[in-house]
Amino acid sequence: MQHWSTAILALATLATTACRTAEPAPRPPPRVPAEVARGVTLTRIVDGLEKPVALTFAPGDSRQRLFVVEKVGRVRTLVDGRLQPATAPFLDLGGRVSTWTEQGLLGLAFHPDFARTRRLYVNLTDVKGDTRVLEFQARADDPDHVDPASERELLFVDQPHLNHNGGDLVFGPDGKLYVGLGDGGSAGDPHGNGQNDRALLAKMLRLDVDEGRASGARPRPVIVAKGLRNPWRYSFDRATGDLWIADVGQDLYEEIDVLPAATLAAVIARDETPPNFGWNVMEGRHCYGARNCTQDGLVLPIFEYGHDDGCSITGGFVYRGRALPTLAGAYFYADYCTAIVRSLRCDVSGAVRDSWEWRPALDPESRLSNISSFGEDADGELYVLSLEGAIYRLDPSSDH
Repeated sequence: MQHWSTAILALATLATTACRTAEPAPRPPPRVPAEVARGVTLTRIVDGLEKPVALTFAPGDSRQRLFVVEKVGRVRTLVDGRLQPATAPFLDLGGRVSTWTEQGLLGLAFHPDFARTRRLYVNLTDVKGDTRVLEFQARADDPDHVDPASERELLFVDQPHLNHNGGDLVFGPDGKLYVGLGDGGSAGDPHGNGQNDRALLAKMLRLDVDEGRASGARPRPVIVAKGLRNPWRYSFDRATGDLWIADVGQDLYEEIDVLPAATLAAVIARDETPPNFGWNVMEGRHCYGARNCTQDGLVLPIFEYGHDDGCSITGGFVYRGRALPTLAGAYFYADYCTAIVRSLRCDVSGAVRDSWEWRPALDPESRLSNISSFGEDADGELYVLSLEGAIYRLDPSSDH
Protein backbone atom coordinates (compact mmCIF):
# COMPACT_ATOMS: atom_id res chain seq x y z
CA MET A 1 0.00 0.00 0.00
CA GLN A 2 1.41 3.35 -1.04
CA HIS A 3 1.88 5.95 1.70
CA TRP A 4 -0.50 8.92 1.66
CA SER A 5 0.90 11.95 3.43
CA THR A 6 -0.21 12.95 6.91
CA ALA A 7 -1.32 16.33 5.57
CA ILE A 8 -3.81 14.98 3.06
CA LEU A 9 -5.14 12.38 5.48
CA ALA A 10 -5.81 15.12 8.00
CA LEU A 11 -7.62 17.17 5.38
CA ALA A 12 -9.68 14.20 4.31
CA THR A 13 -10.66 13.54 7.92
CA LEU A 14 -11.52 17.12 8.83
CA ALA A 15 -13.13 18.18 5.55
CA THR A 16 -16.81 18.92 5.35
CA THR A 17 -18.99 16.68 3.22
CA ALA A 18 -17.75 16.78 -0.37
CA CYS A 19 -19.94 18.25 -3.09
CA ARG A 20 -22.27 15.75 -4.71
CA THR A 21 -23.95 15.62 -8.09
CA ALA A 22 -26.44 18.44 -8.37
CA GLU A 23 -29.83 18.59 -9.99
CA PRO A 24 -29.97 20.72 -13.16
CA ALA A 25 -29.29 24.34 -12.26
CA PRO A 26 -31.41 27.37 -13.17
CA ARG A 27 -30.35 28.89 -16.51
CA PRO A 28 -28.75 31.30 -16.25
CA PRO A 29 -27.80 31.34 -12.55
CA PRO A 30 -29.37 34.18 -10.56
CA ARG A 31 -27.37 37.32 -10.02
CA VAL A 32 -25.35 37.56 -6.83
CA PRO A 33 -27.43 39.13 -4.02
CA ALA A 34 -26.90 42.86 -3.63
CA GLU A 35 -25.80 42.56 0.00
CA VAL A 36 -22.96 40.25 -1.08
CA ALA A 37 -22.05 42.15 -4.25
CA ARG A 38 -21.71 45.48 -2.44
CA GLY A 39 -18.67 44.22 -0.56
CA VAL A 40 -16.66 43.11 -3.60
CA THR A 41 -14.96 44.98 -6.41
CA LEU A 42 -12.68 44.07 -9.29
CA THR A 43 -9.33 45.88 -9.38
CA ARG A 44 -7.14 45.88 -12.48
CA ILE A 45 -3.59 45.42 -11.23
CA VAL A 46 -1.69 45.18 -14.51
CA ASP A 47 -2.15 45.06 -18.27
CA GLY A 48 0.10 44.85 -21.31
CA LEU A 49 0.77 41.12 -21.02
CA GLU A 50 0.87 38.88 -24.07
CA LYS A 51 -1.83 36.22 -23.73
CA PRO A 52 -1.59 35.47 -19.99
CA VAL A 53 -2.92 32.01 -19.13
CA ALA A 54 -1.79 31.35 -15.55
CA LEU A 55 -0.81 33.16 -12.36
CA THR A 56 0.66 31.63 -9.23
CA PHE A 57 3.08 32.18 -6.34
CA ALA A 58 6.21 30.48 -5.06
CA PRO A 59 5.83 29.01 -1.54
CA GLY A 60 8.18 30.64 0.94
CA ASP A 61 9.12 33.46 -1.42
CA SER A 62 10.10 36.33 0.87
CA ARG A 63 9.45 38.89 -1.88
CA GLN A 64 5.86 37.69 -2.37
CA ARG A 65 6.22 37.73 -6.13
CA LEU A 66 3.45 36.66 -8.45
CA PHE A 67 4.45 34.70 -11.54
CA VAL A 68 2.48 35.12 -14.74
CA VAL A 69 2.58 32.63 -17.61
CA GLU A 70 2.27 34.05 -21.12
CA LYS A 71 1.06 31.55 -23.69
CA VAL A 72 3.79 32.67 -26.10
CA GLY A 73 6.42 31.03 -23.89
CA ARG A 74 7.39 33.45 -21.12
CA VAL A 75 7.06 33.56 -17.35
CA ARG A 76 7.25 37.07 -15.88
CA THR A 77 7.23 38.24 -12.28
CA LEU A 78 4.81 40.78 -10.86
CA VAL A 79 5.68 42.67 -7.67
CA ASP A 80 3.52 45.51 -6.31
CA GLY A 81 2.00 46.03 -9.74
CA ARG A 82 5.41 46.20 -11.45
CA LEU A 83 5.80 43.72 -14.27
CA GLN A 84 9.15 42.21 -15.20
CA PRO A 85 10.23 43.34 -18.70
CA ALA A 86 9.36 40.96 -21.52
CA THR A 87 12.93 41.31 -22.75
CA ALA A 88 14.34 39.79 -19.54
CA PRO A 89 11.69 37.41 -18.17
CA PHE A 90 12.00 34.92 -15.32
CA LEU A 91 11.86 32.13 -17.92
CA ASP A 92 11.80 32.30 -21.72
CA LEU A 93 10.85 29.23 -23.74
CA GLY A 94 9.46 31.18 -26.67
CA GLY A 95 11.50 29.35 -29.28
CA ARG A 96 10.46 25.95 -27.98
CA VAL A 97 6.67 26.07 -27.91
CA SER A 98 3.96 25.86 -30.51
CA THR A 99 1.31 28.50 -29.89
CA TRP A 100 -1.21 27.38 -32.49
CA THR A 101 -4.84 27.34 -31.26
CA GLU A 102 -4.83 25.90 -27.71
CA GLN A 103 -1.09 25.19 -27.64
CA GLY A 104 1.68 27.11 -25.90
CA LEU A 105 3.26 27.49 -22.49
CA LEU A 106 0.19 26.56 -20.47
CA GLY A 107 0.99 25.79 -16.83
CA LEU A 108 3.40 26.58 -13.99
CA ALA A 109 3.83 25.19 -10.48
CA PHE A 110 6.47 25.77 -7.83
CA HIS A 111 7.90 23.07 -5.60
CA PRO A 112 6.27 23.17 -2.12
CA ASP A 113 9.76 23.70 -0.67
CA PHE A 114 10.78 26.22 -3.32
CA ALA A 115 12.64 28.40 -0.81
CA ARG A 116 15.12 25.55 -0.38
CA THR A 117 15.02 23.70 -3.71
CA ARG A 118 14.44 26.66 -6.09
CA ARG A 119 12.61 24.15 -8.32
CA LEU A 120 9.67 24.92 -10.60
CA TYR A 121 7.71 23.03 -13.25
CA VAL A 122 6.13 24.02 -16.55
CA ASN A 123 3.63 22.37 -18.88
CA LEU A 124 4.02 23.17 -22.57
CA THR A 125 3.29 21.97 -26.06
CA ASP A 126 6.56 21.76 -27.97
CA VAL A 127 7.15 22.79 -31.58
CA LYS A 128 5.76 19.43 -32.74
CA GLY A 129 2.63 19.92 -30.65
CA ASP A 130 3.40 17.30 -28.00
CA THR A 131 3.03 17.79 -24.25
CA ARG A 132 6.13 18.12 -22.10
CA VAL A 133 6.39 18.75 -18.37
CA LEU A 134 9.80 20.20 -17.50
CA GLU A 135 11.63 20.99 -14.28
CA PHE A 136 13.91 24.01 -13.84
CA GLN A 137 15.71 25.75 -10.99
CA ALA A 138 15.87 29.45 -10.30
CA ARG A 139 19.42 30.74 -10.25
CA ALA A 140 21.00 30.90 -6.80
CA ASP A 141 22.91 34.06 -7.70
CA ASP A 142 20.01 35.70 -9.58
CA PRO A 143 16.61 34.63 -8.22
CA ASP A 144 14.75 36.69 -10.84
CA HIS A 145 15.82 34.30 -13.59
CA VAL A 146 15.84 30.57 -14.22
CA ASP A 147 18.99 28.59 -14.91
CA PRO A 148 18.37 27.04 -18.36
CA ALA A 149 21.04 24.39 -17.71
CA SER A 150 18.91 22.97 -14.87
CA GLU A 151 16.27 21.57 -17.23
CA ARG A 152 14.92 18.07 -16.64
CA GLU A 153 12.02 16.38 -18.44
CA LEU A 154 9.41 14.69 -16.23
CA LEU A 155 6.74 13.77 -18.74
CA PHE A 156 6.33 13.45 -22.50
CA VAL A 157 2.96 12.71 -24.11
CA ASP A 158 2.38 12.45 -27.84
CA GLN A 159 -0.55 14.65 -28.86
CA PRO A 160 -2.45 13.42 -31.94
CA HIS A 161 -4.24 16.73 -32.59
CA LEU A 162 -3.85 20.46 -31.97
CA ASN A 163 -6.46 20.83 -29.23
CA HIS A 164 -7.48 19.42 -25.84
CA ASN A 165 -3.99 19.54 -24.35
CA GLY A 166 -5.08 20.25 -20.78
CA GLY A 167 -2.18 22.39 -19.61
CA ASP A 168 -2.47 23.08 -15.90
CA LEU A 169 0.02 22.03 -13.21
CA VAL A 170 -0.81 21.91 -9.49
CA PHE A 171 0.94 20.52 -6.44
CA GLY A 172 -1.39 18.68 -4.10
CA PRO A 173 -1.36 18.77 -0.30
CA ASP A 174 0.63 15.52 -0.51
CA GLY A 175 3.53 17.31 -2.21
CA LYS A 176 2.99 15.50 -5.52
CA LEU A 177 2.48 17.16 -8.91
CA TYR A 178 -0.89 16.77 -10.64
CA VAL A 179 -1.02 16.94 -14.44
CA GLY A 180 -4.39 17.07 -16.21
CA LEU A 181 -4.44 15.89 -19.82
CA GLY A 182 -7.20 16.27 -22.38
CA ASP A 183 -8.38 13.51 -24.68
CA GLY A 184 -5.95 14.35 -27.47
CA GLY A 185 -8.28 16.51 -29.47
CA SER A 186 -10.16 16.66 -32.69
CA ALA A 187 -13.79 16.22 -31.56
CA GLY A 188 -15.71 13.51 -29.75
CA ASP A 189 -12.59 11.62 -28.57
CA PRO A 190 -12.05 9.70 -31.84
CA HIS A 191 -9.20 7.65 -30.34
CA GLY A 192 -11.25 6.54 -27.33
CA ASN A 193 -8.74 7.83 -24.80
CA GLY A 194 -11.31 8.81 -22.19
CA GLN A 195 -12.19 5.21 -21.37
CA ASN A 196 -8.83 3.63 -22.25
CA ASP A 197 -6.95 2.77 -19.06
CA ARG A 198 -3.71 2.29 -21.00
CA ALA A 199 -3.72 5.84 -22.36
CA LEU A 200 -2.44 8.83 -20.39
CA LEU A 201 -4.64 11.20 -22.39
CA ALA A 202 -8.00 12.17 -20.83
CA LYS A 203 -6.61 11.49 -17.36
CA MET A 204 -5.50 13.24 -14.20
CA LEU A 205 -1.94 12.14 -13.45
CA ARG A 206 0.09 12.24 -10.25
CA LEU A 207 3.88 12.59 -10.42
CA ASP A 208 6.47 12.23 -7.68
CA VAL A 209 8.94 14.89 -8.83
CA ASP A 210 11.73 13.36 -6.73
CA GLU A 211 11.43 9.94 -8.33
CA GLY A 212 14.26 9.37 -10.79
CA ARG A 213 15.82 12.75 -10.12
CA ALA A 214 19.23 11.39 -9.15
CA SER A 215 19.48 9.31 -12.33
CA GLY A 216 17.72 11.79 -14.61
CA ALA A 217 14.92 9.33 -15.34
CA ARG A 218 11.32 10.39 -15.71
CA PRO A 219 9.01 9.62 -12.79
CA ARG A 220 6.23 7.11 -13.33
CA PRO A 221 2.86 8.80 -13.94
CA VAL A 222 0.01 7.42 -11.83
CA ILE A 223 -3.57 7.79 -13.06
CA VAL A 224 -5.87 9.14 -10.33
CA ALA A 225 -8.92 9.99 -12.48
CA LYS A 226 -10.15 9.17 -15.99
CA GLY A 227 -12.89 10.19 -18.40
CA LEU A 228 -11.86 13.84 -18.78
CA ARG A 229 -12.28 15.73 -22.05
CA ASN A 230 -10.13 18.81 -21.48
CA PRO A 231 -9.37 19.74 -17.85
CA TRP A 232 -7.98 23.16 -18.75
CA ARG A 233 -7.96 24.47 -15.16
CA TYR A 234 -8.22 22.67 -11.82
CA SER A 235 -7.23 23.40 -8.23
CA PHE A 236 -7.07 21.97 -4.74
CA ASP A 237 -9.20 23.55 -2.03
CA ARG A 238 -6.52 24.54 0.46
CA ALA A 239 -8.93 23.99 3.38
CA THR A 240 -10.29 20.53 2.49
CA GLY A 241 -7.86 19.01 0.00
CA ASP A 242 -10.67 18.36 -2.51
CA LEU A 243 -9.63 18.64 -6.16
CA TRP A 244 -11.96 20.81 -8.27
CA ILE A 245 -11.79 20.12 -12.01
CA ALA A 246 -13.43 22.31 -14.65
CA ASP A 247 -13.78 20.11 -17.73
CA VAL A 248 -14.46 21.85 -21.05
CA GLY A 249 -17.42 20.36 -22.91
CA GLN A 250 -17.97 19.26 -26.49
CA ASP A 251 -21.27 20.28 -28.05
CA LEU A 252 -23.77 21.06 -25.33
CA TYR A 253 -22.48 21.15 -21.74
CA GLU A 254 -19.67 22.46 -19.53
CA GLU A 255 -19.03 20.69 -16.24
CA ILE A 256 -17.44 20.94 -12.81
CA ASP A 257 -16.15 17.73 -11.24
CA VAL A 258 -14.89 17.27 -7.70
CA LEU A 259 -12.48 14.57 -6.55
CA PRO A 260 -12.85 14.50 -2.73
CA ALA A 261 -9.69 14.29 -0.65
CA ALA A 262 -10.83 11.02 0.95
CA THR A 263 -11.46 9.42 -2.44
CA LEU A 264 -8.11 10.59 -3.76
CA ALA A 265 -6.39 9.17 -0.68
CA ALA A 266 -8.09 5.82 -1.27
CA VAL A 267 -7.04 5.81 -4.93
CA ILE A 268 -3.42 6.49 -4.04
CA ALA A 269 -3.54 3.75 -1.41
CA ARG A 270 -5.02 1.46 -4.10
CA ASP A 271 -8.09 0.84 -1.98
CA GLU A 272 -10.25 2.29 -4.77
CA THR A 273 -9.97 2.53 -8.54
CA PRO A 274 -9.60 5.99 -10.11
CA PRO A 275 -12.98 7.72 -10.49
CA ASN A 276 -14.38 7.82 -14.01
CA PHE A 277 -15.86 11.23 -14.87
CA GLY A 278 -17.58 9.80 -17.91
CA TRP A 279 -16.18 11.23 -21.14
CA ASN A 280 -16.95 10.20 -23.87
CA VAL A 281 -19.85 8.12 -22.62
CA MET A 282 -21.27 11.27 -21.03
CA GLU A 283 -21.09 14.99 -21.67
CA GLY A 284 -22.00 16.56 -18.37
CA ARG A 285 -24.95 14.60 -16.94
CA HIS A 286 -26.13 13.50 -20.39
CA CYS A 287 -25.36 10.62 -22.71
CA TYR A 288 -23.02 11.74 -25.47
CA GLY A 289 -23.86 10.75 -29.03
CA ALA A 290 -26.61 8.34 -28.01
CA ARG A 291 -30.07 8.54 -26.51
CA ASN A 292 -29.26 5.85 -23.94
CA CYS A 293 -25.99 4.89 -22.30
CA THR A 294 -24.78 2.93 -19.30
CA GLN A 295 -23.88 5.20 -16.41
CA ASP A 296 -22.80 2.43 -14.06
CA GLY A 297 -19.48 3.24 -12.41
CA LEU A 298 -19.43 6.84 -13.65
CA VAL A 299 -19.10 9.91 -11.43
CA LEU A 300 -21.38 12.67 -12.67
CA PRO A 301 -20.43 16.34 -12.31
CA ILE A 302 -21.49 18.32 -9.27
CA PHE A 303 -22.54 21.11 -11.64
CA GLU A 304 -23.08 21.72 -15.33
CA TYR A 305 -24.34 24.46 -17.61
CA GLY A 306 -25.45 24.42 -21.20
CA HIS A 307 -24.09 26.20 -24.23
CA ASP A 308 -26.92 28.66 -24.13
CA ASP A 309 -24.99 30.13 -21.16
CA GLY A 310 -21.46 29.87 -22.59
CA CYS A 311 -19.16 27.58 -24.52
CA SER A 312 -15.89 26.93 -22.63
CA ILE A 313 -15.52 26.75 -18.86
CA THR A 314 -12.51 28.31 -17.13
CA GLY A 315 -11.95 26.78 -13.72
CA GLY A 316 -10.85 28.77 -10.70
CA PHE A 317 -10.45 28.29 -6.96
CA VAL A 318 -12.39 27.85 -3.76
CA TYR A 319 -11.93 31.19 -2.01
CA ARG A 320 -9.96 30.84 1.24
CA GLY A 321 -8.54 34.35 1.59
CA ARG A 322 -9.21 36.76 4.44
CA ALA A 323 -10.02 39.98 2.62
CA LEU A 324 -13.53 38.86 1.61
CA PRO A 325 -14.95 36.69 4.42
CA THR A 326 -18.44 36.58 2.90
CA LEU A 327 -16.97 34.59 -0.01
CA ALA A 328 -15.37 31.88 2.15
CA GLY A 329 -15.88 28.45 0.61
CA ALA A 330 -17.22 29.76 -2.71
CA TYR A 331 -15.78 28.16 -5.84
CA PHE A 332 -15.17 30.76 -8.57
CA TYR A 333 -15.19 29.92 -12.26
CA ALA A 334 -16.00 31.66 -15.54
CA ASP A 335 -16.79 31.06 -19.17
CA TYR A 336 -14.18 32.03 -21.75
CA CYS A 337 -16.75 32.96 -24.37
CA THR A 338 -19.13 35.08 -22.28
CA ALA A 339 -16.45 36.41 -19.86
CA ILE A 340 -18.95 36.10 -17.02
CA VAL A 341 -17.60 35.23 -13.56
CA ARG A 342 -19.73 32.85 -11.49
CA SER A 343 -19.48 31.11 -8.14
CA LEU A 344 -21.12 28.33 -6.17
CA ARG A 345 -20.89 26.70 -2.75
CA CYS A 346 -21.68 23.28 -1.35
CA ASP A 347 -23.52 22.98 1.97
CA VAL A 348 -22.80 20.46 4.73
CA SER A 349 -24.94 17.85 2.96
CA GLY A 350 -22.89 18.26 -0.21
CA ALA A 351 -25.66 19.97 -2.14
CA VAL A 352 -24.74 22.83 -4.46
CA ARG A 353 -26.13 26.18 -3.31
CA ASP A 354 -25.40 29.89 -3.77
CA SER A 355 -24.91 29.45 -7.51
CA TRP A 356 -24.52 33.06 -8.61
CA GLU A 357 -23.61 35.13 -11.63
CA TRP A 358 -21.35 38.13 -10.91
CA ARG A 359 -22.22 40.31 -13.89
CA PRO A 360 -23.06 43.15 -13.75
CA ALA A 361 -22.14 43.47 -10.05
CA LEU A 362 -18.46 42.64 -10.48
CA ASP A 363 -18.06 43.93 -14.01
CA PRO A 364 -20.66 46.65 -14.67
CA GLU A 365 -18.72 48.09 -17.62
CA SER A 366 -18.07 44.67 -19.18
CA ARG A 367 -14.30 45.17 -19.04
CA LEU A 368 -13.63 41.46 -18.79
CA SER A 369 -13.10 39.49 -21.97
CA ASN A 370 -11.72 36.07 -22.86
CA ILE A 371 -11.18 34.90 -19.27
CA SER A 372 -8.34 32.42 -19.67
CA SER A 373 -7.61 31.58 -16.05
CA PHE A 374 -7.84 32.44 -12.38
CA GLY A 375 -4.90 32.84 -10.03
CA GLU A 376 -4.34 32.57 -6.30
CA ASP A 377 -1.67 34.30 -4.21
CA ALA A 378 -0.03 33.06 -1.02
CA ASP A 379 -2.81 34.61 1.09
CA GLY A 380 -5.57 32.90 -0.87
CA GLU A 381 -6.75 36.05 -2.67
CA LEU A 382 -8.10 35.53 -6.18
CA TYR A 383 -7.13 36.98 -9.55
CA VAL A 384 -8.88 36.92 -12.93
CA LEU A 385 -6.82 36.75 -16.14
CA SER A 386 -7.91 37.99 -19.55
CA LEU A 387 -6.20 36.58 -22.62
CA GLU A 388 -6.30 40.14 -23.95
CA GLY A 389 -3.50 41.04 -21.52
CA ALA A 390 -4.97 42.28 -18.22
CA ILE A 391 -5.05 40.83 -14.71
CA TYR A 392 -7.67 41.75 -12.11
CA ARG A 393 -8.00 41.01 -8.38
CA LEU A 394 -11.11 40.52 -6.26
CA ASP A 395 -10.90 43.16 -3.53
CA PRO A 396 -13.10 44.54 -0.75
CA SER A 397 -15.18 47.46 -1.97
CA SER A 398 -14.40 50.85 -0.45
CA ASP A 399 -18.15 51.55 -0.41
CA HIS A 400 -18.90 48.63 1.86
